[in-house]
Amino acid sequence: MAQDEKKTSDKVKEAPVVEGHELRKTEESRKIETYLVTVPIAVKKFGDIPDKKISDPNYNDSSEGPFGLGPFVFPCLQRFNNVHSFLILYFLTVNTHGMIFALVDKSLNVYKSQLSLSILDKFLLDGIDYFAGCMVAMFIGYFGGRGNRAKWVAAASILIGLSAIAFAIPFYNYEIIKLHEIKEELCEEGKTAKVCEETFIPHKSICIFFFICGQILHGIAGMSIYILGVTFIFDHVPTKSSGFYLAIADVGLPIGYIVGFVAGKQAFTLPVQEAMQAVGHIQRFRILQRRWWKSFFTVAVLAFSTTLPLFCFPSSLPGAQKLRLEKRNEPPTIDRRLKNKEIKPNLKGILHAIWCLLRNPLLMTQIFCKVTESLTFKTTLLFLPEYLQTRFLMVPSRSVSITGSLLFIGSITGRFIGGFIIDRLEMNNKNKLKFIAISAVISIVLFLLTFFVECETVKFEGINDDYHSLGVLGNLTAPCNVDCGCTTSDYNAVCGRDETQYFSPCFAGCEATKTLQKEKTYYNCSCIKEGLTSTDDEGHYIDAVSGTCDTKCLTMPLFFAFYVSATVFCNLSVVPAILIILQSVPASWNSMGMGLTFTMSRLIVSLPGPLLIEAASDFTCHFWDINECGKKVHCWIFDKENLVYTFQIIFISLQGSTGFLCLYGLYRYDYVVKEKIEKLPTPFYGGDSVCSWHRSYLNSSQESVFSYQLVGSWHSAKIFISMDKHHYPLSHLLALE
Repeated sequence: MAQDEKKTSDKVKEAPVVEGHELRKTEESRKIETYLVTVPIAVKKFGDIPDKKISDPNYNDSSEGPFGLGPFVFPCLQRFNNVHSFLILYFLTVNTHGMIFALVDKSLNVYKSQLSLSILDKFLLDGIDYFAGCMVAMFIGYFGGRGNRAKWVAAASILIGLSAIAFAIPFYNYEIIKLHEIKEELCEEGKTAKVCEETFIPHKSICIFFFICGQILHGIAGMSIYILGVTFIFDHVPTKSSGFYLAIADVGLPIGYIVGFVAGKQAFTLPVQEAMQAVGHIQRFRILQRRWWKSFFTVAVLAFSTTLPLFCFPSSLPGAQKLRLEKRNEPPTIDRRLKNKEIKPNLKGILHAIWCLLRNPLLMTQIFCKVTESLTFKTTLLFLPEYLQTRFLMVPSRSVSITGSLLFIGSITGRFIGGFIIDRLEMNNKNKLKFIAISAVISIVLFLLTFFVECETVKFEGINDDYHSLGVLGNLTAPCNVDCGCTTSDYNAVCGRDETQYFSPCFAGCEATKTLQKEKTYYNCSCIKEGLTSTDDEGHYIDAVSGTCDTKCLTMPLFFAFYVSATVFCNLSVVPAILIILQSVPASWNSMGMGLTFTMSRLIVSLPGPLLIEAASDFTCHFWDINECGKKVHCWIFDKENLVYTFQIIFISLQGSTGFLCLYGLYRYDYVVKEKIEKLPTPFYGGDSVCSWHRSYLNSSQESVFSYQLVGSWHSAKIFISMDKHHYPLSHLLALE
């Protein structure tokens, strides 16, 4: 009887057979869902009619829905219900976010020059977006991860549009850029110096208010994009292909920044002639500033255009559940302490989840790698223009343009190549850690090679030359220009016929200027006594021309090649680091893991990071622009030796930290990921992947009476029992029993 019950329990349950009209009903219901007729589905929803659907629970998920806006679903649009369509819309959204970054940086320079901002105002306007982002990152990671992430990204695109409008309002409603008569500073005896006085700037507070509001919206939008958008893409692509998809998504930010930078550069070209012809003060400044507010409004339109399609995506795309089941069969990569753990929907559960994430060494090492990545970018953005000005005597505007070109070309190339390599080689997390560490070391080597590129140093009067022993190093004033009344408010370098560079025409003692073939020439310069003379078309002797002196540096392209290569290797780690973060926690914890990543990285990068980098930059300054009130305004000239050592120490420290963090993660990887296994007695290996373990029991005369032996590979081992000099397989003895 017991055997009959056992046989009955061992029978496989057969699926019910659907026959006749039941089969037709099933086909009809599936036909409705396949072709997605909108009216019947809407009636079903409003009538609260249950949906009878026969589905395989292993490969279907209730969150996998059609592409549509509520009950409005159209069959012809279902071709867009896939990860490729989402990736395109996500790329465009990230593009608009990058454009805002560039336009904000450009407009912040306008605010600094036109609104006389204090140090606190500059710090607040520059870093409030990062601070706002770190305050909401965990909130977005928890609640957004439990909802429809595509709709959260759509809401982020709305916030981008609103932030662009907030940035545009001051340029449209208030006069920020004022026209001044640009008079080049020449040597004029008896010139009166400016008097220190407090200037009142109308609408300053309201302009700062709108700028801060725009920065806050911009920072919050970025968290939804980079936390929820990335996890949504990762959940809908195979693990081995995720590197390529995330690389495409990630390069959208620097590409958008480049587009915004070009637009902002065009906005700096003011339509002065057209503005002067306008009737009325309001019309005049709106024409003068129209390229600014039009640029922001254009970005707002682009951001709003991606909103509606993003709202149409379901919580999970078709096939997501099947993909999740396939990922479960992959080798484990998560922290074993988080296995089968869920985040409880209360404050205590959230805090416990954060504590568990903070104890994950793999996650924490990559979070700090993201911090070093951001700080390296900010350090390069600040120090490289200063280095180009000091080493190659470039004017500030040109050095900034070259820095942007080098940095973003290397950034785009490195991010894409890093993701592509991870995709093609199908690296596991241990190999990704090695890859990041090696990339950091190579970037340091290439970075150091740039400092071996030397050029001939040009004489700079007052900086590295003392006006032919008539002046003092570190002081631009000399007997030849002491009566000219020169100021250091504008750095307008000129090159004299004596192959010496001067800070401005005034400090060269020049009294007259002309414009010849789009090049300014200067005459009667009292500080220039030597050199070959040349005449213009009118027979006047030219003493100096505008711009820096030609250093005749033929090795400068080599410097650019080394630095672009170093930037590429710095950015190879961006996509692998994101993948390690996503793969070191369970799938349901991905959004929380990314939320913690951006909380810590944004907090460190927004508060102590800029202050330390700015302090290091001030330490390297050699010549400050001091205004009429005695305040330091801008650093024009930097100490070459201090600048090189400071730049090297910061860069090597950040990239070296990245390498050490990855080596530490590699050291802790097996402990974090693999289960603890009891150690058996040490086996004897007899060949490749083959083990032989033997143990005998002896009698008093040391003769073997009973022994057992394990022979074979670890995956397919056989046990033999030896008794009375005969060998019996264990399975045979059990069968006899």
